[in-house]
Amino acid sequence: MKKLFTIDDFIIALPAAVGYGFGWEIPRALGYSEWACLAICLVVGMIIETLEYKIVFSKIVQRKPAIRFTVLTVLMLIFSVFCYVATEWLGIHIVDHVLEQYMYIVVPPVAFFVFRVALRRYRILKIRKQYGDGSSGFLLDKQLEKIDIDEFNKQNQPIHGAFDKNLAVKTKTGTFVGEKYDDAFFFVGIPYAKPPVGERRWKAPEPLPESDEVFEAINFGASAVQIDYEGSLLKHHRQSEDCLTLNICIRKKKTKRKKPVLVIFHHGDFSYGSSADPLLYGGNFEKIYPDSVGVTFNYRLGIFGFIDFSEVPGGENYPDALNLGLLDQIAALRWIKENISAFGGDPEKITVMGFESGAVSISLLAVCEQARGLFQKAFIFYGNPLASHDTPESSRNLAKKLLQETSTKTMEELMRLPTERLKEVSQKLMLDLSSPTRDDKLFPVNVYDTYKKGIASDIEFLVVIPKNERQIYRSYVGDKKYESFISKEISHVLNYFDANDPAEAKIARDYLKERSAVTTELEAKGELYEQLAALSSYNFAKELADGGSKVHFLHWNVKPLIENLGSGTVDVVATLLGNREAMQMYGSVLNQDLAETLQNLFRKFQNGEKLQLFNNEIKGISAIDWKEFPKALIVSEKSFTVSTYVPPHTECDSNAN
Repeated sequence: MKKLFTIDDFIIALPAAVGYGFGWEIPRALGYSEWACLAICLVVGMIIETLEYKIVFSKIVQRKPAIRFTVLTVLMLIFSVFCYVATEWLGIHIVDHVLEQYMYIVVPPVAFFVFRVALRRYRILKIRKQYGDGSSGFLLDKQLEKIDIDEFNKQNQPIHGAFDKNLAVKTKTGTFVGEKYDDAFFFVGIPYAKPPVGERRWKAPEPLPESDEVFEAINFGASAVQIDYEGSLLKHHRQSEDCLTLNICIRKKKTKRKKPVLVIFHHGDFSYGSSADPLLYGGNFEKIYPDSVGVTFNYRLGIFGFIDFSEVPGGENYPDALNLGLLDQIAALRWIKENISAFGGDPEKITVMGFESGAVSISLLAVCEQARGLFQKAFIFYGNPLASHDTPESSRNLAKKLLQETSTKTMEELMRLPTERLKEVSQKLMLDLSSPTRDDKLFPVNVYDTYKKGIASDIEFLVVIPKNERQIYRSYVGDKKYESFISKEISHVLNYFDANDPAEAKIARDYLKERSAVTTELEAKGELYEQLAALSSYNFAKELADGGSKVHFLHWNVKPLIENLGSGTVDVVATLLGNREAMQMYGSVLNQDLAETLQNLFRKFQNGEKLQLFNNEIKGISAIDWKEFPKALIVSEKSFTVSTYVPPHTECDSNAN
């Protein structure tokens, strides 16, 4: 993606070469030793070159083409004048030094470029050898030999004796002693609410009391009890109902100014996922975002987080069970807002980042009164509020099936069941699990109407849709779950269109018929589902913008390394976090140029700066001026383009006609 050289590089080299030349020839003419001449040559040349770079690649110069052209022209004139002076008056052959300077400029970058290409090629061949055509999905179990499972599953313990105060941070709910790796401090497995166990099962999270106790913060808290899908490493991480913990990564413990905070919501369609996912590890976070505080956290999933017991005897005592996972998220954000300043974070500058189910969660929290003021910016990848339920019907049916599978009749009997039994039943009911519900209590049923009233206008959004996310999902959950899920969703969509928009129903069915003639019926359904999901994300961005929110829109159009593994959540998370190891684990190779550009843009988004890039920031890439919605940043493996995004339903229309 990057150019090896720009016209700026070559023109900068000319006056720099003059500096090196004069720095060598004049001291030599004065009788200095060769070592002294060399030292003076290097000092003079480097000073001139450094000053030129600061001037040419400054924002002032790069911002406008006219200024850039003027400065480069002036440098050319300076070079010409000094060449004339050197040749006519001093008899110095500057041209020889110019050639030497260009060799210095050209050879090292070319050599490094060739090395990078060879290294990337080696990594690609290695991934292709491991994954083949990718039809088996993510082969994460093969990574287990690289992981110490016992170490992975250690638990934090209270500290009663002496501890390293240089690694400790005192919060309202306790003092937590973390670990230091290189230049970063990590505090993991910090509780943010009382454990939802025993009598607190299926109850809203309760805040922790203030405490002066000291605890380890060096091991991940347990993942939420969840479905063990084929393509998830988390089935090897300990799971527990006591899962309400978070993790914090910082560059320095003490800073002069408070840093913006980035809170990452994990993915997993509300039935699986965890902050312990290697994809979310912050090993490079402090290097990429040195001026930020990074946070990941867990929340309840599946039947422990989203179920409606209102029709079960005794269910009236569990009124919050419908959306417990979202209430957990709110509790985590409250703890962060109240305590993050102890870690150097700014509680008034919190950005939330969510993928898939995490994105759906954030889109709902944006209109939730209980979450008001808990975050100011939101990065939403492949999710929108309409992916949640508009009635509790699904959650009520889930409760009925849970009773049937466990041979229970009342809440009292359900409460006595051990966690292991409930997990076993969850695995059987994986296709029936529910998700958040817009119940008109925690969230309004008509979310878009609420957006239009400006309820989320104080939040700035960055909405992202991928081109091939369905393959990512398929690789996680396996073919059986994928086929059942896609078929169920398409049936639901067609029934909705039949009742509300017969013309759209005909378009969708014609599309399925035509695509099924050239590919499989399942693939056709998958394509239609992804287009409808992308259209929903587009409409979501439009509704936000219409309601007064500042919205930037991004289309991830990067071609997957292995087609059957897709290019979506995994690639975007790893790219933004610079997680090369995890990306290789999931069957792809990090594009460093693309990563640096997106990371730079995201830092600007987080800091409230204008989303523009110039040569001084990502040298070699043409300037990017990312306009607000409806303009979109189209990202491919070779380019960044700002243009109008064409909603996916237009493709359905054209194919159907």
